[in-house]
Amino acid sequence: QVQLVESGGGLVQAGGSLRLSCAASGLTFSTYTMGWFRQAPGKERELMSGITYMSTTYYADSVKGRFTIFRDNAKNTVYLQMNNLKPEDTAVYYCAAVRWFTGWNARYDYWGQGTQVTVSS
Repeated sequence: QVQLVESGGGLVQAGGSLRLSCAASGLTFSTYTMGWFRQAPGKERELMSGITYMSTTYYADSVKGRFTIFRDNAKNTVYLQMNNLKPEDTAVYYCAAVRWFTGWNARYDYWGQGTQVTVSS
């Protein structure tokens, strides 16, 4: 049974930082591409960042230069370091995994339950 468990969300002031973690189990983590999505109230869920099994990284333009994704295959964990946070970054952040990565619009196989990030102005 695959499980993705996010942690690290919370309330932070604009300009602050948070690091999200996603611990994976039940899959061969090192062979999966991992992604971080977010969904703000009234908006569709969107991909923010991805990291392939070879550690190639991808970022949405809105977070490029502020967010960094990285993985620790020994710990089956993927992280999202978020710096210089803005109120518009407020959303529920989801971790997801896909075995066969076909690009930015890949359909992810597994999802976590999400963690709330709130950025106050």
